[in-house]
Amino acid sequence: MSHNQEGAAWSILGYLISGPLFWGGVGFGLDSWLGTGFLLPSGVIVGMGASLYLVWLRFGREA
Repeated sequence: MSHNQEGAAWSILGYLISGPLFWGGVGFGLDSWLGTGFLLPSGVIVGMGASLYLVWLRFGREA
C-alpha cells in the first residue's frame, strides 16, 4: 500500500467514525434537553449517511 493510499484509508476511517459520533452527540444533547428518546439513534443514522456521502464525494467519484 502506497503512502497516498494509506492516507486515504485513514481519512475514510476518520469520516466513518466522526460522523456518527458528532451527530449522535447532537442527538444525545437534544434528547437530554427535550426529554425524548429517539434523537440519539436518528443522529447516529444521519451521521453515518452523511459520512458515507462525504466519502463518496471525496474518494468515490471518477476523476
